[in-house]
Amino acid sequence: MIPRYDVPELSAVWSDEARLGHWLEIELLAVEAWAELGTIPVADAAACRERASFTVEAVLEREQVTRHDIAAFVDVVAASIGPEGRWIHFGMTSSDVLDTAFALQLRAAADLLLARLESLLAVVKRQALAHRDTLMMGRSHGIHAEPISFGQKLAVWAFELDRDRERMRRARETVGVGAISGVVGTYAQLDPRVEELVCTRLGLRPAEASTQVIQRDRHAEYLTTLALVASTLDKIATEIRHLARTEVREVQEPFATGQKGSSAMPHKRNPVVCERVSGLARVIRGHAQAALENVALWHERDISHSSAERMIFPDATGLLAFMLQDVTWVLDGLVVFPAQMEAHVWSHGGIAFSQSVLLALVGAGMPRDDAYRIVQRAAAAAWDEDASFREAIEADPEVRARLDDATLAELFDPRRFLRNLGGVFEKLEKLPVEGA
Repeated sequence: MIPRYDVPELSAVWSDEARLGHWLEIELLAVEAWAELGTIPVADAAACRERASFTVEAVLEREQVTRHDIAAFVDVVAASIGPEGRWIHFGMTSSDVLDTAFALQLRAAADLLLARLESLLAVVKRQALAHRDTLMMGRSHGIHAEPISFGQKLAVWAFELDRDRERMRRARETVGVGAISGVVGTYAQLDPRVEELVCTRLGLRPAEASTQVIQRDRHAEYLTTLALVASTLDKIATEIRHLARTEVREVQEPFATGQKGSSAMPHKRNPVVCERVSGLARVIRGHAQAALENVALWHERDISHSSAERMIFPDATGLLAFMLQDVTWVLDGLVVFPAQMEAHVWSHGGIAFSQSVLLALVGAGMPRDDAYRIVQRAAAAAWDEDASFREAIEADPEVRARLDDATLAELFDPRRFLRNLGGVFEKLEKLPVEGA
């Protein structure tokens, strides 16, 4: 991860120290499992646990000779122990260590991401409930449709984030498996009980079956989940960017004291954080494609997945953590302009109330096609001649023959559009959010 987008807690998960630390624990647990099974002396296992050590520098230096990371690690650790070090990596192959450690890293990353997702969900839920009655224009195809509430829009995001939270939990579970099955996964040089003991002590499930690697459909599911979460954040960011346009100006990103929106134009307040989120989402979706390509490996194992995974998983988890942090900050401090929102509801003289008038005319006995013609004519005048839709409707003799003043006043009451949203907010209030 480049420093600009670094989240230290995520970077720590993928550090050399953390990775090699997992390798060491897996190797020592395997030695101890062998000792429990009576294959190697208990005293030798205790010596391994007591003396085993490494430094990242020593492993990297040794790798210059072995040109193999696990082989270099085993050499350094075995040498640190002494004669009993011969039991390190006994019966195992590289992927036993690599893939089992990878599961621990993915799980740790998932925990950090879930915590940030929980924080964002809490902010969105709070804002949705606060704006449940904040009237605004709903849009379809980018064109005014009918009024909604800003809280409704936020509630939609909250429930999507809840689904993302559940996806992330499932993905964490899917990758939470280890394998200590040896070359091509046959346990030919390993007792399957070693795998069971090691995985149990690490809090992992043994893979039901493995070749020489844990199958990469698991990892593809994990990364596509990251891509889905990133796409939700992109969706939120894109909407905020649209609503922040000068012509709309219904919301605005927080703008800090001393912040400059442009090096050249002092008036600018650009939605730069949301734009960054949209850009980074594209990167994570690209990484998901690479993870899908990693599913198809040759026979029982090749390492074409390895080089890609060294980049895409640290990158994707780190970027998503950064994006969650960004979107949480934006929504927590979002500037909302309710008066501007309501002004758009009344644009073109209330053109957004066209369906209400149409249905009222039909309900009063007018054929639908005739009613549609009348309402569309008034709407066309509002669009094309900058006339008032409401005034055109109220002046139409065919309308007045069927709808009185009281009925028309009720039809043009924007609060009518929010009257059946209570159930949405009741469900939102029940949505569980940790710490909220």
